[in-house]
Amino acid sequence: MTVLIIVILIIVVFILTRNLLKMSREIQELRGKIESNAMKMFEEWKKSEWELQRRVLEANLKREYEVKFQEWKMEEEKRIREDAINKSKSVIMGQVTEHLIPFFPEFRYNPKDARFIGTPVDFVVFDGLSEGNLRRIVFVEVKTGKTGNLNTRERQVRDVVEKREVYWEKLHYRGE
Repeated sequence: MTVLIIVILIIVVFILTRNLLKMSREIQELRGKIESNAMKMFEEWKKSEWELQRRVLEANLKREYEVKFQEWKMEEEKRIREDAINKSKSVIMGQVTEHLIPFFPEFRYNPKDARFIGTPVDFVVFDGLSEGNLRRIVFVEVKTGKTGNLNTRERQVRDVVEKREVYWEKLHYRGE
């Protein structure tokens, strides 16, 4: 009987061992599946979290650069306006000076002899005309500011005058 009990115990131990090994393999397979699913879920979470953080970062950067752009735009607009005002002041000052220059000491002719035409030269001076003794006709271009450069049209007038390509012409219109 002891032998029988030992044999039964061996069979029970064998069956339990075999079942334990089988359960151990199943547990290992289950653990592998769980780890695989956990890794897959982690990767999906990591990907979605990465995408979310990327969108948040992009939105923050966009806001930040939008603010910087608006600041730059306001500063640049202010600078452009100030520059326009300064240029406008210079132009107005130049125009006023052009009209008043015949009354300045630098103007060598009698103001009564000067005729303002504005473009392509500022004045035509009929030197001596107010005294009844016309001596010469002078084209005068007034320049104010830092540079006294002539523009293309003004240079052309100067060149034609210097070449003495200036003529008199009478036009008689009868109006018929």
